[in-house]
Amino acid sequence: MGEKGAKFIFVTGGVLSSLGKGLASASVGALLESRGLTVTLQKLDPYINVDPGTMNPFQHGEVFVTDDGAETDLDLGHYERFTHAHLGHNNNFTTGKIYHQVITKERRGDYLGGTVQVIPHITDEIKNCIRLVSKGVDIVIVEIGGTIGDIESLPFLEAIRQFRADAGKENVLYIHLTLVPYIGTAGELKTKPTQHSVKELRSIGIQPDILLCRTDRYLSKEIKGKIALFCNVSTDAVITAKDVECIYEVPLVFHKEGLDNKIIELLNIWTRTPRLEEWETLCHDVCHPAYVVKIAIVGKYVDLTESYKSLNEALMHGGLPNKCRVNLTFIDSESITTDNCAQKLAGVDGVLVPGGFGSRGIEGKIIAARHARENKVPYFGICLGMQIAVVEFARNVAGMQGANSSEIDENTPFPVIYLMTEWYDEQAKTIQRRDERSAKGGTMRLGAYPCRLVPDSLAFAAYGKMEISERHRHRYEFNNQFRSRLEAAGLTISGISPKGDLVEIVELKDHPWYLGCQFHPEFKSRPMEPQPLFREFIKAALVYSGFRKAGATVEKTCQ
Repeated sequence: MGEKGAKFIFVTGGVLSSLGKGLASASVGALLESRGLTVTLQKLDPYINVDPGTMNPFQHGEVFVTDDGAETDLDLGHYERFTHAHLGHNNNFTTGKIYHQVITKERRGDYLGGTVQVIPHITDEIKNCIRLVSKGVDIVIVEIGGTIGDIESLPFLEAIRQFRADAGKENVLYIHLTLVPYIGTAGELKTKPTQHSVKELRSIGIQPDILLCRTDRYLSKEIKGKIALFCNVSTDAVITAKDVECIYEVPLVFHKEGLDNKIIELLNIWTRTPRLEEWETLCHDVCHPAYVVKIAIVGKYVDLTESYKSLNEALMHGGLPNKCRVNLTFIDSESITTDNCAQKLAGVDGVLVPGGFGSRGIEGKIIAARHARENKVPYFGICLGMQIAVVEFARNVAGMQGANSSEIDENTPFPVIYLMTEWYDEQAKTIQRRDERSAKGGTMRLGAYPCRLVPDSLAFAAYGKMEISERHRHRYEFNNQFRSRLEAAGLTISGISPKGDLVEIVELKDHPWYLGCQFHPEFKSRPMEPQPLFREFIKAALVYSGFRKAGATVEKTCQ
């Protein structure tokens, strides 16, 4: 086998972006796992940012957080949802991260005064990063971000070209995702974009072994034969990557097309027969729900649902054990006022305020939280959404007029949410200190932290155990200075850190289901293992709806 036993699959994309390389890579991982192989996945991104942590979600979509606190590309969320791979810092590298490591070595004198160049120093660093994740697994699937032809991707493509020579041809496989569009006016599929994309890839020394052809219909034998002829691959290596209603159908479509058979043939691996019953059951349950609920997501990135990718998936997962389809309506919090809130939220069975940063749209979120509290509509606040619930409760129930987060109003008389300057870090097992002058990244609490639950609470009823671990991505915390006053007014603190200094979950007793959590539970939700808080939130919304029967359509709207 390959280096330290692993074999490597490199996934590239051509013609245009957003073809679904992340989902394709994750689906390949799912298929190989179904055959009994162990896999891990890695994303190599060509942008110069060190990580996506400071990037606007409008440009890049959500930031996915791993247990070890890495802020990563959203495709790592797909990898974790589709496979059992446990991902971390080494599973996402950017151009910025690679160059930072090379420059650090150069400043340290590691290159002994030599001239540092893209080849071999940058490409060697990329190859070293790929090897970092190869221990203890059968297959490493590496997705190269960007589109073939982009100048930014060239060092990564050169590195994976060299990798086959290093690891051996029998241990490296190249999969290229491309587009075969259907031209309605001509009434036919066009293969020329795929031909040009493969030509571009071959011009830099990479001959793809398998082509995934994104299209809206199954490719005929004739079309596959034409593509195979012009792209120098075998006909059975031309795989239809057909559009699907549900993303969890992709592994089944790929299997039907023979993708996993072709991969194990080319890599010369013996495996068991694939076991895909779970995926078949999952797709059946997604497509045949008994009930339907409508959830309002009140946020500020509603024009780009990629900003809430893990959240959207976790809500769908929460519907599965409740035999329920979850229809989403995205509402711009800047558009919500006291006068129009009831109209904006009319007909919804639950209100969810997701995480976010900054002051824009905050008052609209507070108004939505108040509407849900006063009208007994199930409410789920995540990260900022939990802080919103605390601010709203402080203002309108605890009598703390002008209460706010110090992130939003530095002069608030009641900073019920504030930047905690000293706290115990359960990951590092040390006291952490920070202030307003700290670098943006340095003020963040990132990754998995333990939380202890209070019995007889919504949180305990959901998890069924006293201690949990969930992932975080935030700066500001619940201010314990006001804890006793808020609790006296009726706020329940149902989850705290083991040391007792960090409030993790708040909820209300006199409400069907009203809960806010400081962490991001969506990051650990899986289709086969729905996250408990999402499961219970959807159950509460289903009760609120009166068990509305499911119709035939899925709604996703923006207001």
